[in-house]
Amino acid sequence: MKAYLILEDGTVFEGIHIGADREVVSEIVFNTSMAGYLEVLTDPSYAGQAVCMTYPLIGNYGICKDDMESDRPWPDGFIVRELSRIPSNFRSDCTIQQFLEENNVPGIAGIDTRALTKILREKGTMNGMITTREYPDLRGVLPRLKAYTTGKVVEKVSCKEKYVVEPSVSLEENGPLSGMAKFDKEAWLQGVREKRPSLVRELNGAGLQVALMDFGAKRNIAASLAARGCRVTVYPAWTSAEEILAGRPDGIMLSNGPGDPKECTGIIEEIRKLSQTEVPIFAICLGHQLMALANGADTYKMKYGHRGGNHPVRDLSTGRVYISSQNHGYVVDAEHLDRSVAVPAFVNVNDGTNEGLRYTGKNIFTVQFHPEACPGPQDSGYLFDRFIEMMRETDSAAGRGGTENA
Repeated sequence: MKAYLILEDGTVFEGIHIGADREVVSEIVFNTSMAGYLEVLTDPSYAGQAVCMTYPLIGNYGICKDDMESDRPWPDGFIVRELSRIPSNFRSDCTIQQFLEENNVPGIAGIDTRALTKILREKGTMNGMITTREYPDLRGVLPRLKAYTTGKVVEKVSCKEKYVVEPSVSLEENGPLSGMAKFDKEAWLQGVREKRPSLVRELNGAGLQVALMDFGAKRNIAASLAARGCRVTVYPAWTSAEEILAGRPDGIMLSNGPGDPKECTGIIEEIRKLSQTEVPIFAICLGHQLMALANGADTYKMKYGHRGGNHPVRDLSTGRVYISSQNHGYVVDAEHLDRSVAVPAFVNVNDGTNEGLRYTGKNIFTVQFHPEACPGPQDSGYLFDRFIEMMRETDSAAGRGGTENA
């Protein structure tokens, strides 16, 4: 069956229908990752958008549901050059076509994704329609496309009630780490160093309690903390600062998420309250933008954003460059940033935009990219260890020596 992608500037691409048989209007964005299409599809940050994958062959290793970053796919539509119908992978649960159909996600294949990407890079991100209906006259369609907005999508993607992710690493491969907070960490690790040296780093968060605000959190954020021994309590996006602080967390994480950060006015006010405490805070992507807005900074929409697993960022404290995974269409305005409040910590090597902030006189640091990177690269995973060190230092200064306070 034929399908069409109609852009708000009047450009029409003809291709082949894939996925669910329904018409959809959405914001069209592109992702430059060569792999990881399942993680892209299940990343809540894509709510309200249709994703074009620039890599020409998608679906060749099928769908491995254990790798999903949430319970369902979030993009409104999926756009590819060629869709593999016969995956080759012993872990595959189904084909990508079956996955799209089961989850009611429409898509289009067989179009020139390079040409589409060039249009979006030159003219900027724009709205579009994926449809199997042919429109000889676009005069009735284009106003619909131009009027589309993603809306308040954070409310749509956040969890509805809080839940707990327990520590997940033990001496057995992938085994549960039950009751880790009761252990004498140093004595226990002494016996681990010879058997599994890598666990010494992985378990540096043993006994720490982390509150994760879910604005559309990828599963691997909580998993990255749990793998280091932390116990993570995940809270809905609209949770009050008072409720989070009542749990006496050692640290607070602000997650990634979709949409325009300036629409999250109530959430920004709660983050402002959290930022005025001594509790260490680490924020990623949308959380990074919300923390900036809560402290008087500004954000703006980028021409076409950063989406993919190959974006270089420079750590301004060391000069070292890391390859990062990114997914965002908005950015913090570092040019007009009040340096008495925060200073740039990372910068994008390609276009010079801000990729992270360090807050002056506070236990807060934030990054625009994804250190939990699933799928890779894993270059910046050390930032979770930095967050854990910050929590340890704060506990030590407060005389708590670690927490057993949940």
